[in-house]
Amino acid sequence: MRARQLKAFCLDFNDVVEEFPFGPETSVFKVAGKMFALSALDAKPLTVNLKCEPENAVRLRADHPAILPGYHMNKRHWNTVTVGELPDRMVRELIEDSYDLVVAGLPKAVRLRLDRP
Repeated sequence: MRARQLKAFCLDFNDVVEEFPFGPETSVFKVAGKMFALSALDAKPLTVNLKCEPENAVRLRADHPAILPGYHMNKRHWNTVTVGELPDRMVRELIEDSYDLVVAGLPKAVRLRLDRP
């Protein structure tokens, strides 16, 4: 997966915007104002920080050397994923899981508007 594909995949979810609160080099993808992914899309290697359930985060880190505790994030809830070292399908699933986890924490009315009960 390349940077433009990562960006397009993140932006394809309902109500997602790309913002740059940490400077022009870091794309932050938000749903309903809440961050679910962030990446320096020009970085080599390409990495993305994704939200994760704490138990799953620990298991993923143990199983995959390309998944580390979230860089500059709450290490319990965020992972840093080196994109090119994992299958594209797995990266897409991790991004979708992050999006769904953030949406699950939104008020019910917002979740229903996003078609994600």
